[in-house]
Amino acid sequence: MTDTICALATAPGGAIAIIRVSGPDAITAVSSLCGSPITSYPANTVHFTRILSSRAKENGNEHPSIVDEVLVTIFRSPHSYTGEDSVEISCHGSRYILNKVLELLVEHGCRMAQPGEFTQRAYLNGKLDLSQAEAVADLIASTNKATHELAMSQLRGGISSELGRLRERLLKLTSLLELELDFSDHEDLEFADRSTLTSIAEEIQARVTRLAHSFETGKALKEGIPVAIVGKTNVGKSTLLNRLLKDDRAIVSDVHGTTRDTIEDTIDLHGVTFRFIDTAGIRQTTDEVEQIGIQRTYAAIEKARIVLWIFDTPPSEAEIADITERTQGRSLIMVQNKIDKNNAFCPDNQNTPALQCPLIRISAKHGQGLEELEAAIYEAAHLPTLSDTDIIISNARHYEALIKSAESLHRVIAGLQDNLSGDLIAEDLRIVLSDLTEITGQSQITPNEVLSNIFKHFCIGK
Repeated sequence: MTDTICALATAPGGAIAIIRVSGPDAITAVSSLCGSPITSYPANTVHFTRILSSRAKENGNEHPSIVDEVLVTIFRSPHSYTGEDSVEISCHGSRYILNKVLELLVEHGCRMAQPGEFTQRAYLNGKLDLSQAEAVADLIASTNKATHELAMSQLRGGISSELGRLRERLLKLTSLLELELDFSDHEDLEFADRSTLTSIAEEIQARVTRLAHSFETGKALKEGIPVAIVGKTNVGKSTLLNRLLKDDRAIVSDVHGTTRDTIEDTIDLHGVTFRFIDTAGIRQTTDEVEQIGIQRTYAAIEKARIVLWIFDTPPSEAEIADITERTQGRSLIMVQNKIDKNNAFCPDNQNTPALQCPLIRISAKHGQGLEELEAAIYEAAHLPTLSDTDIIISNARHYEALIKSAESLHRVIAGLQDNLSGDLIAEDLRIVLSDLTEITGQSQITPNEVLSNIFKHFCIGK
């Protein structure tokens, strides 16, 4: 990477913009545009200067034209985002100014950066690993508190640190196997028995599986937790959706079967996005279009993580049995609507004995009970409390690598239990390491590293 790149680092349209320049000639190139040289300025300092255009002739006299008054921030290698010499130019957000400054930088030897090239250079220069580089995009795309915390955890190296700990355990397991293979003729050495090796492998597999299982939560937090609103026709499903969204998103009518397709929209509850799906009312009908809508209702239940079952009259045993069967594996909340008209037929603030699920009593029309319902919805998501130590997988590529690793670890454990040869087990261990290192792009365990670990921890040759 001998060339110097430049690009706009902020979204266009604002009052202030930042142009980033990175590469071996970054400071020199920017200095060439400034009214005063900046090449001698120390790292991590900010300076006021003027960007000057090429000299122009006016009335026979040459003079520089001021493009903008700016602040320049100096970063020197390796202490910059990319690991290279870098300069950030804070200027006014005029489209003309931005284009002119970039044009001048290109004239002075820079080239326009490709999409994501600054982060690519940060990765290639060892400032970020692959998972952290991906977190940059997630951080930019974060839309609420939960997705912001997920991205920040990954950017700070949460996943990398956890995988680093797994790598240390795998190094120990690999070293013990190598010790068994290469030094088994030394009668004075004691080796870990297969039960000890199995225990280490099972511990690693449990940690890998736990990370993989967190993907369901991570995906839901990124995409929005799906909540299906279901019930018979005219029980107030669309009215409830509109009330939750604080917008007339769905058509509300006294005519049965008004909603014939699913309607989706999102709201933010306690920093988490919930994706609500209003569905067609469930009833017996000969209308072919309405029947298609009802089938989509059932499909929405299958995709939902939470189901709000809305009713305004006591549900029958058959209805209870049907909803119980269809919501297996999902969080179900019973919602008695229209309590402004009839609030006596269900017990207050208790779980229903038949379904063992929360019962919330509301009036969607008048907004009664909405806060209690929102609290119940958030609780039904069963979200972990995110902290600096929580590792939640939200990237499909990471999830796939973890699943493959868990499968390979299963073969390792089976091989240890079946007393297979150590070299066969070591091959599966190499596959585990290969899959895990795909996540961060870090190097695999080398033979020299295994040998060094053996001599360091197992006293060979002392």
